[in-house]
Amino acid sequence: MSDVAAIKELVEKNNALKKEIAKVIIGQEQVVDQLLISIFTGGHSLLIGVPGLAKTLMVNTIASALGLGFKRIQFTPDLMPSDILGSEILDQNREFKFIKGPIFSNIILADEINRTPPKTQAALLEAMQERAVTIAGQHYKLDMPYFVLATQNPIEQEGTYPLPEAQLDRFMFAIELKYPSVEEEIMVVKATTSDKKPKINPLFSAAEILDIQQLVRRIPVPDKVVEYAVQLVHSTRPNVNGASNYVKQYIDWGAGPRASQNLVLGAKAFAAVHGKFSPDIEDVKAVAHGILRHRIIKNYKAEAEGISEEDIINKLL
Repeated sequence: MSDVAAIKELVEKNNALKKEIAKVIIGQEQVVDQLLISIFTGGHSLLIGVPGLAKTLMVNTIASALGLGFKRIQFTPDLMPSDILGSEILDQNREFKFIKGPIFSNIILADEINRTPPKTQAALLEAMQERAVTIAGQHYKLDMPYFVLATQNPIEQEGTYPLPEAQLDRFMFAIELKYPSVEEEIMVVKATTSDKKPKINPLFSAAEILDIQQLVRRIPVPDKVVEYAVQLVHSTRPNVNGASNYVKQYIDWGAGPRASQNLVLGAKAFAAVHGKFSPDIEDVKAVAHGILRHRIIKNYKAEAEGISEEDIINKLL
């Protein structure tokens, strides 16, 4: 199949996938779109939202519709690295045997990732970056495709361990879930208080998703689009030559090179699922908020004046 035909097929399958997900998840179209883009590019995502917005259900539904293996890890203050990676046990033959932990799956839901100490958070780092884990000197490759979809509750910050910047940077998207509208909430209540359980049909296989990831990487990008993405990221850095007064006034640290890479990859996938054979600047803008939101560190002045990361990104676009 040619790449042109593959993109046309991707548009159809992506629309069918969203219809399948909509059987269970009502509303939240932008959130689902960003999650699917991160999956089609091989990136990880961080879901930020208050309890009850169906974060766990959404990830579970997407995993089912994609036909991928799914494991949920509930992060707690007493969780140890071995609880997620696995551990060696002595079997009845008095030989050490490795029992794989829940990290060995295609999609990992890291629920409330900021509730666990840095030691356990760091256990995810190698898996997220290298798609492999090292335990007791043994190197284990993870099954591909592999995604970590983590959730955070922005309200309860007491007794939490904020993610270090190095780990935050490994998430392609930080996706904010907002409350549903009144109409959507009425539909949610009707759907979840009846005895009907919609059946989710798997529409993809692991091999097909890997093919899509390679297809996205093959999509050509005009130089002006790459330059725009890099200039946009560069404009978030207050300590470089040519930084604007606005950025110097409100930002402590800007986004790094991973942001530029993810903007281009995200724009490619966004263009592909909308039937375009090459991304333009509008496609970069479409994915910019989710990619830059968690990579900008605003200062006390921005906090005091109520200026959000969204405001800063809108000003720079």
